[in-house]
Amino acid sequence: MEKTVRTRFAPSPTGYMHIGNLRTALYTYLVARKNKGKFILRIEDTDQGRYVEGAVDVIYNTLKKTGLTWDEGPDIGGPYGPYIQSQRMAMFKEYALQLVESGHAYYCFCDKERLEEVRTIQQASGMVPKYDGHCRNLSPEEVKEKLDAGIPYVIRQKCPTEGTTTFHDEVFGDITVENATLDDQILIKADGMPTYNFANVVDDHTMHITHVIRGNEYLSSTPKYNLLYEAFGWDIPVYIHVCPVMKNANEKLSKRNGDASFEDLVEKGYLEEAVLNYIALLGWAPKGENEIFSLDELIEAFDVSGISRSPAIFDPVKLKAINGAYIRKLSVDEFIERALPYIREGCKKEDVDLRLLGELLQPRTELFTDIPEQIDFIDALLDYDIGMYTHKKMKTNSETSLIALKAIKEVLAPLSDWRLETIHDALFALIEKMGVKNGYILWPLRVAVSGKQFTPGGGVELAEILGKEETLRRLDIGIEKLS
Repeated sequence: MEKTVRTRFAPSPTGYMHIGNLRTALYTYLVARKNKGKFILRIEDTDQGRYVEGAVDVIYNTLKKTGLTWDEGPDIGGPYGPYIQSQRMAMFKEYALQLVESGHAYYCFCDKERLEEVRTIQQASGMVPKYDGHCRNLSPEEVKEKLDAGIPYVIRQKCPTEGTTTFHDEVFGDITVENATLDDQILIKADGMPTYNFANVVDDHTMHITHVIRGNEYLSSTPKYNLLYEAFGWDIPVYIHVCPVMKNANEKLSKRNGDASFEDLVEKGYLEEAVLNYIALLGWAPKGENEIFSLDELIEAFDVSGISRSPAIFDPVKLKAINGAYIRKLSVDEFIERALPYIREGCKKEDVDLRLLGELLQPRTELFTDIPEQIDFIDALLDYDIGMYTHKKMKTNSETSLIALKAIKEVLAPLSDWRLETIHDALFALIEKMGVKNGYILWPLRVAVSGKQFTPGGGVELAEILGKEETLRRLDIGIEKLS
């Protein structure tokens, strides 16, 4: 029988979810769901120096907002818990001692001064710094003597010094490294705590993880991981290493450099599902031309063979375009519901026709935060330059616009039924009567009622939104300006 595919997302609670981290979570989730497997959430919190209060909630909230539901985790439990690394500490020392017994690890009693001295000599000689194996061959008697004397120690992995180690990665293929380049990494630190690399291997095995998806910065550590798996006689997982997400050709995305986290993007008005869709495309190419995928569609379309070996460049323009596509896919009611905080930021007018405003805004909105500036004219007409009335394409200028505004006021003032249809009919009857192009009348109307060149909707819709009294008042202001 084939094993059930089990993947894990194992973030550290450092305060926010950066884009690369969320992409790893997404790919990990997709591999599990594509293969009808299990997606596990594990919190790796052993580095207390980087721990940020409330960061675990950020992880939970981000995954929930994006729909990346987990099958096992700290909050829901599961058969292989606990799912918080700091609660699993008791077992790591036991596993390390097994390796000492089998000859795959050893006690190292070197102090910091000696290690620093070795490092300095190696660097001066142009060598890549690594442990020099000073304690590799201590006799059992020597080890016992030092332990009995209470000399501080770490437990190091005993890597082979000759030959090669080869491993397979689903993205990068077969990779071979010279064993002589491998460092005898520390497994258990002097305080008895496991190192990240060792805890990772033990946790993945004891949680029955079959597929490991992580950044390609871990490629160089993978041979040492595999030597540990082999030393224990454990199955080696399937590896899927992904390249980083870059700000540009030379810089990684970094919160410290002001680059947006997932939370930042949502606050800027991006839809969670649009951000997730875009992140999927950062380093993965779907088959065919379509790039807009719901989460269910991503599960169907995702294939590891489409993951790139090259870094992905974060493109804000493409993200905004994808966000716009998602906004246009919403029903008008959904759009109004999600856009309402931004509409109210730009327009406090209580009796505004939200339905009409939503219909006008939706096709013109790529980012919700664009909305307030588009509609800020509704509450109050800002002062504007009469140069806006001049429009070459519409063949309008100050003189023609003055004529147009007086004519518009003449046909709109008598209207008792102030609806979109009646305003439209009155204005287009005027256009036909004057024998002019539409823009000759509608452009000056737009400028007069909004004070803007670009608005959601044209003059007819804006007049309906503003109401009769305010529309006529603004026409008077326009006539006075042009006079």
